[in-house]
Amino acid sequence: MTSKERLLAALERRTPDRLPVTTHHVMPYFLNKYMNGISSDEFFDHFGMDAIRWVIPGKPDPDTNDFCDPEQGEPGFLQVHRIFSDRWRIESKRLQDVRYQTTRHTIVTPKGELTAVIQANEYTEWVAEHLIKRKKDMELVASYQTAPLCDVDIVNSAAEDFADRGIIRGFIVPFDIYGQPGCWQDFCCIRGTEQAIMDTYDDPKWVHEFLEVLVKRKLAYVRSMKGTRYDVTELGGGDASTTVISPKIFSEFVAPYDSRLIAAAHEAGIRIVYHTCGGMMPILELIAGMNPDAMETFTPPEMGGDVDLAEAKRRIGGRVCMIGGFNQGHYFSGCTPEETRRYVRKCFDEAGAGGGYILCPSDHFFDSEVELVAAYADEALKCAY
Repeated sequence: MTSKERLLAALERRTPDRLPVTTHHVMPYFLNKYMNGISSDEFFDHFGMDAIRWVIPGKPDPDTNDFCDPEQGEPGFLQVHRIFSDRWRIESKRLQDVRYQTTRHTIVTPKGELTAVIQANEYTEWVAEHLIKRKKDMELVASYQTAPLCDVDIVNSAAEDFADRGIIRGFIVPFDIYGQPGCWQDFCCIRGTEQAIMDTYDDPKWVHEFLEVLVKRKLAYVRSMKGTRYDVTELGGGDASTTVISPKIFSEFVAPYDSRLIAAAHEAGIRIVYHTCGGMMPILELIAGMNPDAMETFTPPEMGGDVDLAEAKRRIGGRVCMIGGFNQGHYFSGCTPEETRRYVRKCFDEAGAGGGYILCPSDHFFDSEVELVAAYADEALKCAY
């Protein structure tokens, strides 16, 4: 099989020729520090893994006067092209900070401004000041936010270029500045996770109203994806894991909204992988019940999750493709290649039976030993069906 055929077979819960092996996002930090700055495509070629190319193009609705942010440049991690209007624009200013790259973003609307501060280092970026500070701030978002659409031509051009080298993957549009594909995760990014959880107890009606605002914007993007040659698109995020929220909150504030996005994606002919980096075991069936095509990341306890891979396979392996389960925290650093190879075999033994499983680190990796990454990939190539 080609890499594309192999990954698609697993996504469709068919049995491929061998265990598909890939990674989540290949982080620029690792490529620059350990791989002489090669591209993501070159990374997959170097290690012989099954490749993924991420393509996330956004464009304005042609039926409006909206336009792309002229100063944004190439969108960063978990971003699409920001869409402005005469009632919604973002002004950004770099702040002085001796530790981190720090930027204050101001969303300007006719009836007020919203501000957020984002910080970054060589590894990643994070929210230092959340956008939604008062409940009435939701009114500005509801009244004025723009809704980017998917640029079908860019996705299809990328698919044509990538051909059988691997799959084309995207994600459902997050909120401007900093967000996540899932509705609850987006809410946590702009409100703050702790405050968002408290809001579900103090004012659940307001939380539902805000989630409705967020899901409508995402639905516009999902429906515009019809006709794209995406192989799979990501939804979800770690704020919906059970290391963050309870199954009750997931059932009430996550599943009803993300289920609508999955249904709309399927109507548009798009496969969905639901991303849950963190605890999953108490909500495995809840996630599978939303009807995604695949689930990830199956993070083991040693990485801060709770997943028993064999038990997860038993419970939901017949309903969805499983992606992840590999402990990159230990087996990409500080062990021998033989230990890494044994752990690859362990993952294959626990989740590989009958296909429907893609070996992948349980989310990103940064400082890792090239020799161990090579052992990971090489051993997976030997896991034949």
